[in-house]
This record gives sequence, C-alpha cells and structure tokens, in this order.
Amino acid sequence: MKKCIFAVAAVFLHMVFTACTNSPGTSGLLNGYYTAEMEEFDSYGWKEYIAIYVNNGRIVTVEYNAKNASGFIKSWDSDYMRLMNITDGTYPNEYTRNYATALLQLQKTGGIDVLSGATNSYHTFILLANAVLEQARSGTRQIAFVPVPPDPHDRTGESSGTP
Repeated sequence: MKKCIFAVAAVFLHMVFTACTNSPGTSGLLNGYYTAEMEEFDSYGWKEYIAIYVNNGRIVTVEYNAKNASGFIKSWDSDYMRLMNITDGTYPNEYTRNYATALLQLQKTGGIDVLSGATNSYHTFILLANAVLEQARSGTRQIAFVPVPPDPHDRTGESSGTP
C-alpha cells in the first residue's frame, strides 16, 4: 500500500512540475505572454501592436490593435471607424478581430487572408505576428520592436488611404 501511495504521489508531483515548466509544445512555442509593436507611430499617429498568450505550446489569446501617443485604442475611435467603413468597407474593430482570430485558429501567419480595405494593416499585422511568434519560440519576454518598412508605398495601402 505504501508503494502505491508513493507511486501516485510521484506521478502527481511529476505532473505538477512539468505543467509549470516553460518547455515548448509541438509548435515550438514557449508558455507565457509575448508582445510586439511597431517602433514608430505611423503618419496618422497610430502604433500597431500584438500581444499573445501561449499555454501548453499553443496560442490561446491574441490582441491586435493600435494606440496613439496618449494610449487611446484605435478600435475605440467611433468617428474613425465610421469614416473608414464608408470609404474602405471595413473598420478597425472588424479587421483587428479578423486577423487576431485567424492567428488564433491557424497558430501561424501562413494562410491568413487579406481583408479587403485593410491591406496595409494586414502587412503590418504579419510583421508583428512573425515577430511575436519568434519571441514565443525563444522565450524572450521583452517587447519586440518592429521597424517600419523603409518605403511604406511598397506595401499596398488601404483602398482609400483613410487614416
């Protein structure tokens, strides 16, 4: 009986200690919170960022958005969303959730589709997502700052150029 109790206790302790380790899952992602953001604000005053939480080697939460210098979140800006929706057929609440959900479902950037009207944000999202995934693979907890591409015209802009 003592051997059985010892064996059960050993198995239990093994499960507890391995659950708390930061070993990569099959995806190679280490458990924890990771963040990447653009190094600079764009010409409209927004700085895009992405934050993920990895548990058991899988991304379980994704936040993708942009903030201005005062910390105001882009998808909270009702006027901005209304104007962008009129001109581009999408708005920050829609495309940020679309891209974040795609990353959560696919667990990688390959296969994420461009949402019409948010092409520029798609390219920035892919840059940020790749950077944050690299952070999660290496276990680096510092924010990854992603340089703005040298020529923003190399990326396809949103259809109307709305801020």
